[in-house]
Amino acid sequence: MATIKEGNSDLEKSDCQDAFIEKWKNSELELSWRHSLKQVFAACVAHSLVIHAGINMAFSAVFLPQLQESDSTININLDQASWIASLVTASLPLGALTIGALMDRFGRKKMCMLTALPFAISWMLLNFATNVWYIYAARIIAGFGGGLSTVALVYVSEISHPKYRPMLLTFNSVFVTSGILITCIFGFGLHWTIMVKIFFLFITLSLVGLMFIPESPYWLLVFKNDKIECSKSMQWLYKDKMIFEEQYHRIIASTDTKPDEGCKKSKLTQLKEVLKFYRKPIVWKPMLILLLLFAFQQVSSAYVIIFYAVDIFRRIGGSFRHIGLIDEFVALILLGSIRFVMAIVLALISKKVGRRYLMFVSAIGMIFSSFSLGLYMYFTRTSSENRNEIGERSLLSNSTQNLDLDVEPDGTIAVILVLCYICFSSFGWLVIPWTLIGELLPVKVRGILGGVMVSVAYILMFLIVKSAPFLMDSVNLEYIFIGLGVVNVCGLLFVYMFLPETLGKTFSDIEKYFDGSKD
Repeated sequence: MATIKEGNSDLEKSDCQDAFIEKWKNSELELSWRHSLKQVFAACVAHSLVIHAGINMAFSAVFLPQLQESDSTININLDQASWIASLVTASLPLGALTIGALMDRFGRKKMCMLTALPFAISWMLLNFATNVWYIYAARIIAGFGGGLSTVALVYVSEISHPKYRPMLLTFNSVFVTSGILITCIFGFGLHWTIMVKIFFLFITLSLVGLMFIPESPYWLLVFKNDKIECSKSMQWLYKDKMIFEEQYHRIIASTDTKPDEGCKKSKLTQLKEVLKFYRKPIVWKPMLILLLLFAFQQVSSAYVIIFYAVDIFRRIGGSFRHIGLIDEFVALILLGSIRFVMAIVLALISKKVGRRYLMFVSAIGMIFSSFSLGLYMYFTRTSSENRNEIGERSLLSNSTQNLDLDVEPDGTIAVILVLCYICFSSFGWLVIPWTLIGELLPVKVRGILGGVMVSVAYILMFLIVKSAPFLMDSVNLEYIFIGLGVVNVCGLLFVYMFLPETLGKTFSDIEKYFDGSKD
């Protein structure tokens, strides 16, 4: 077997590729953990960008209570607080839409490096903030950076071996949740002005790390038709020469790059071909599935709990007079810890457990938690109101009956059920739809359509996060959680009927499934 070398003309010979693919078409070489370390490193560096997406989700939970303190140098009202929390999601769609075309034009790695810039600017603005308008601007720019960070998922999906791709994609959630956890811990004892300085240091380190990873081999081949650079990139990723050759030829066989022919075609003809490609089942079917998955994900409101964690726990405490053994800030740290631990567990088991199964478990847990919490709060509130009514009647009648009317229910159970809801959502629904962008969509449209999918998700997130404080002011929490239970039931049924399994599947296998040529 000839070793692939730079400049070797054998790379251009299709008969050599066909012979190689034929030899391994039924047996993929095993990639050892030791030989996958460079892929793990590259994935971690790329995913380090989304630490700041997680930080910006949880930042409002600790930022807003500090701004609302009497000694705060920047004073805000309820409406301003809702804007501070939601503005980061308002500009996310713009970033996600922008990055699709940019990553196809300039490359995945370069756009990862570009993504670090708005995060750095946002932390600098917050550091020098003297009024609420600085904060608005910083949150908008941070949201734009969060949208750009979609490139990390695409990059990781294209540098990963099929055996490790599910795990490396779920690292995205590990880094997002680490950002949430870090924010919760820092917010417990640090002022927000100190926190933004630390976060600026984080993004600087991410930018340095990005300089040492290779460009996506898929991008080099599909968009640049540069087989030599593609080979160099894969040689960096695969230390084992046998596996390098297998994966290189697999990429060559699964992509169709004919730039010379494309240059001869008119712009109108190329546009027609693009539109024709978008009408293929391998494009519109996964696109529709992803759109609906993200709709269920956002309406399930797990992100709302993260954005307004302290406020929600305080509302629960207000409903039950006291939260008991868990106060709102301890609950906040527990929330971040649960998400982080569940993300790690999910990453570890994702190599062996299918996406559908994880989504089932996640949905069933969310259904149980939301219905249990809603019913518990409803019956507890009803019981408390009945006791108060009896107490008022006994006072009016001067009754001397010994009534234990001062006993208030402990809100710890309600807090635990909220944390269970976050725990189960982190096991599937908060994570897997994002990773499926890098698996279900074809390489040719993954950048653009991935941006569209993320944009839709973030538009929904903005609408829900912005309206959440006013909804919680007008509707009792118990009815909200019962409604979430109904939403989660619908999501479970959708996954059962329409979501295919992607575990262990190559990109070609997934395309064949949607094309109807493979069950």
